[in-house]
Amino acid sequence: MSAPGAMLSRPPASAGNPPSTVPQIVLAVVCGGYAVGAAFGWGSAEVAAFMGDFGLSFAAFLAAVSCGLYARKRRSRFRPAWMLFAASSGMAGLGNGVWGWYEVVLRTEVPSPCLADFCFLLFAPPAIVGLLVLAKRPVTRAGWVCLGLDSWLIAGSLVTLSWSLALAHTAHFQGRSVAQSALSLAYPLLDIVLVSMVLALHFRRSSVHRSAINTAVAALALTVLCDALFSSPLLREHYRSGQILDAGWFAGSMLLAYAPWVARRSGEECVEEDVKPAARRVPPHGSRPIAGSLAALTPYLAAAVCTLGILTNVLDGRRIDRVVLFTGCTVVLALVVRQGIMLLDNITLTQELAQKENHFRSLVQGSSDVIMIAAPTGVLRYVSPAAAGVYGRDAEELVGSELASLIHPEDLGRVVHEVRRFLAAAPEDEPTTRIECRFRAGEQRSGGDGWLNVESTVNRHHGGLIFNSRDVTERVRLQAQLQHNASHDALTDLPNRALFTERVTQAVTGRRASDHDTAVLYIDLDGFKQVNDTIGHQAGDELLIQAARRLGDSVRSGDIAARLGGDEFAALITGDGTRDPAAREFRIHEIADRLRIKLSEPYRIDGRDVRVAASIGVAFADPGVSPAGLLRNADLAMYRAKQAGKGRVELYAPQMQSEVAHRAELATKLRTALHDGEFALLHQPVVELAGGRVTAVAAHARWRSAQGILFTPAEFLRVGDRGRFTDDGDRAAELDRWQLEEAVEQAAARHLAGYPVPVAVRLSARRLLDHALSPKGVESLLTRHGLPSRALVLELSESDSRIPLDDLERRLVALRRLGVRIALDGFGSGYAAISALRRLPVDILRLDRGLVDGVVESARLHKITAGLLRIAGDLGMQSVADGVDLPEQVLALRSMGCTHGMGTAFSGPLDEHRLRRSLTHAHYPVPDLPGQSRAVVLTGSGLPVRHGGLTAPDSLMHPPLRSNSETSVPPT
Repeated sequence: MSAPGAMLSRPPASAGNPPSTVPQIVLAVVCGGYAVGAAFGWGSAEVAAFMGDFGLSFAAFLAAVSCGLYARKRRSRFRPAWMLFAASSGMAGLGNGVWGWYEVVLRTEVPSPCLADFCFLLFAPPAIVGLLVLAKRPVTRAGWVCLGLDSWLIAGSLVTLSWSLALAHTAHFQGRSVAQSALSLAYPLLDIVLVSMVLALHFRRSSVHRSAINTAVAALALTVLCDALFSSPLLREHYRSGQILDAGWFAGSMLLAYAPWVARRSGEECVEEDVKPAARRVPPHGSRPIAGSLAALTPYLAAAVCTLGILTNVLDGRRIDRVVLFTGCTVVLALVVRQGIMLLDNITLTQELAQKENHFRSLVQGSSDVIMIAAPTGVLRYVSPAAAGVYGRDAEELVGSELASLIHPEDLGRVVHEVRRFLAAAPEDEPTTRIECRFRAGEQRSGGDGWLNVESTVNRHHGGLIFNSRDVTERVRLQAQLQHNASHDALTDLPNRALFTERVTQAVTGRRASDHDTAVLYIDLDGFKQVNDTIGHQAGDELLIQAARRLGDSVRSGDIAARLGGDEFAALITGDGTRDPAAREFRIHEIADRLRIKLSEPYRIDGRDVRVAASIGVAFADPGVSPAGLLRNADLAMYRAKQAGKGRVELYAPQMQSEVAHRAELATKLRTALHDGEFALLHQPVVELAGGRVTAVAAHARWRSAQGILFTPAEFLRVGDRGRFTDDGDRAAELDRWQLEEAVEQAAARHLAGYPVPVAVRLSARRLLDHALSPKGVESLLTRHGLPSRALVLELSESDSRIPLDDLERRLVALRRLGVRIALDGFGSGYAAISALRRLPVDILRLDRGLVDGVVESARLHKITAGLLRIAGDLGMQSVADGVDLPEQVLALRSMGCTHGMGTAFSGPLDEHRLRRSLTHAHYPVPDLPGQSRAVVLTGSGLPVRHGGLTAPDSLMHPPLRSNSETSVPPT
């Protein structure tokens, strides 16, 4: 068989769970046993008579009980038919019982006529009516008229034939009584009627309960056949009860008893024909035309029977009776009328068929879809004209070609499998199916030997298939583009995070999972944000495109480069089977360093060179590491590279994970402390170095643990201020807002209590740009608590180069308009401090602790600090030295021109009670000027007792570095 023929050949239907064959076997054994017994005479005449009479009676009563029980349990339109069959079988059983009473019990000859004859006569009418109930009902008025005419044709023919037979029978059996003659005629007449109904039902039977109806029809046909044989004079003269003829009646009764349960045994649904017409099973091709032809010939056969009855009288030389003549004329007239109705019906149907044919031809030819009909061999028998526009090939060119030769070879196997599965399914369960494949296009569409994506709806058609096809090439291309866009970055066209994660998963869990030298490179561009802030986002996008192109060109063909988002990229470097750890680290480090150098080269954007660096983290696919863990490890290594100075390559080490866990634990503690209100606010006095007067206090947040110990939150704040931990950054912002709110509230309370000293709150530049710290927000906060704006000092605690100075300058200018003073914290510690001093509106400079610690011992540091203080003085700013812990530092800073200081030389951070007690004194003692000899004692400050001048080497006893007034803070 050719490929198309194999594709369209119907596979054997799945048997599923076939019904049990045990009932059929039992039925065949019982009927066969009865036939064998009848064939051998049952061993004796008495047994033969008993089985021939009471055996048939038992079988008939069994059929009556079976049909009656089924009709009682199953309520449907066919229930009256089974009740009538039960009555018919009951009459047959009663007649055989009476017959056996005479032959077996009384041992006398059965009289004629007797009760048994009337019972046998009553067998046919219920069966005839039951067959009428089983017949299919006409659906049109013409159908009902034709059914009536057909009934009269059959009835008239039977009347004519019976009349002729009656005359012949009466003339032949003149010695018999009228009753005997009537009985002799009634048997064959009723059998003829029953045979006619059996034939009519065969051509008009309903499709519902088909198995049950066929079995009932077979049972009645077998009974009628035995009756016809019994009516034959030759057999009737030699008939004895228990002979082989009784086996036919016995089998007919047993079949009728089994008939109603066939549908249930075979799994057919017991539904009404008019309720669920869609559930009908389409008959095999070819059966319907034969049945329709035989049904159409039924009235002509009846007319032929009528004509034969009349010819019988003519051939026998008898005079034609008026009844026969009248009946024959009415039969002929009914036949003519029926023929006229059929002719008009045919003309109407022909017109409707022509209209529908024109209608469907217009639909098919005008449809934009291509309609193709394939023969069972797979050869195309019809192709609609739309093929020229869809396929670029004329319909005449496609007709006669094999369907398989037009389908792409890669799709042919899938199409064949789907077609075979579709043909194996039941039509009512799956009337159609859809197939999508590539179809060979003509030169009009492709300009050569190309392929189109075609979607087809497939239907059955006389063993073949109907394809309703449409071109979906653009849709397939769009789907492919959408799928590509979903897995690739829109800007750089590199694989995105989802696709890269999928490829990493395949590399870690796939067949190359044993290559432990496979590595992931996590890449971040250092300084990219400055590019966006300085020359614009469009230039930043161009830089990302060029970086992606460099990255894609630098990795090997088997490796994968991806953009994970923002300025973060990644690369999957597949292993080469290296087992030596040192060798694999050297190889991957060399690749990563080459990528770093390539990505760090200048980028030509808008006519100028733009430089950014690349920090790269490397993690290996070690045994047991998951794909998510591998990406996390590479990310941690990259972050370590940025912490170590940026523009470098770092390999992942296990301790990095422990550091992350430690930071996560600290972040959790920070969140808990914020929610539970465990933070407290301490204040450290800012002292005027000239006279020791307290001019301000600096607010410091402390965390009070469950044991009552205060811990500094510096480490927590470092965790929260990491830009990569968004949630922790939010917690740090929440802590800063709390600190500002609490500091303002306590400062306002001190003002009301008579301690009008300003409060300094340290905030990062990032927090100063928050919406919550807008000028209106700060003004609302001060108004709500009643604190004058001059009593608030905001300290800028960092000079992050990523913070745009323009925005920060505008914010600080707006805050100064309110009266809030601005301090620059940590001056002298960062390269951006001078730039911030030049651009930002600053009132106070706080020297970094690193400048104060060695100002006495280091001459170089002394000169640097003095220069910075001179700058502050020239700009008219106040200067505050942070970390003043020794008297020598107080003297040295005061001599350089520093105006204020804070540190343990005066006091550490104090709670509210100790702070107010300190403010009551309003000043702290300061060391004497050089040349003074009086002792100076700084109360409560823990400073040494000084004797004599500053030059006495033994005159200074070093104090403890921490004030006695601050709660001890253990290391965190």
